[in-house]
Amino acid sequence: MPMTKNELSLIAEAMLDKKAQQVCSLDLRKPGASICDYFVICHADSGTQVTAIADHVEDMMYAQCQRKPRCSQGKENAFWVIIDYGDIVVHIFQTAYRLFYRLEELWADADVKHYTE
Repeated sequence: MPMTKNELSLIAEAMLDKKAQQVCSLDLRKPGASICDYFVICHADSGTQVTAIADHVEDMMYAQCQRKPRCSQGKENAFWVIIDYGDIVVHIFQTAYRLFYRLEELWADADVKHYTE
């Protein structure tokens, strides 16, 4: 079993390194109807920044945890990038898309942790 708490902090730190906004994690284990244990969510104002955040998360997860994502989607348009690590799914949005999809509201029963610099 991976050290998920450390990985959550590492992902959040990588996001904040690239100036991601409103970084949070949702603990989805309690609701029980999820495909993973945690979401880590953030947003940025441009596609370039979204891609930079995603690349940095992947680089840091590999460098420090030797974990490569199962899959990654969305870098081609950088509106919403999803990085799937199995137990953790990372969501990096452009600001307008985060406001539109409101993932935190869809999983309102989840425990939320906010990360700041």
